[in-house]
Amino acid sequence: MFGKVSRIILALATVALVASPAWASGDAARGKKIFNKCKACHSLKAGKNKIGPSLAGVVGRKAGSVEGYKYSKAMKNSGLVWDEETLEKFLTKPKKVVPGTKMGFAGLRKEKDREDLIAYLKEAAK
Repeated sequence: MFGKVSRIILALATVALVASPAWASGDAARGKKIFNKCKACHSLKAGKNKIGPSLAGVVGRKAGSVEGYKYSKAMKNSGLVWDEETLEKFLTKPKKVVPGTKMGFAGLRKEKDREDLIAYLKEAAK
C-alpha cells in the first residue's frame, strides 16, 4: 500500500521522466560526428585553445572563463553558465543569446543535432 508521501514521490518521478529535456536523451556517438563542425575552432583538450576556447569541461562552466582565451566583452559579461538549457539556446543562435560574441558560427538548426552534440559534450568534454 502506498502512503500519501509515496504517491507524491511516484507522481513527481513520473513528471520528471515525462518532462525531461530532450538533450538528456541525445546520442553522444552521433554528437561526436556533429562536433566535426566545431573542431576547426574548438578543442576538447583542457588548456588547448584554438580560434575558440577549449570545450573541455564546458558543461557546468561559467561562460567566458577559460584561462588563456581572449573572450569578447559580451561573453565575459554574459553571466551565463553552460548548462544543458543554456547550451541548447546558444547552439541554436549564438549571436541572439550573446550579442557581440566572437563566435562566427550561425548555429545548429536541427534540434536533434543540438541534443546529440550536448550529449557528446557532456560525455567527452569532462
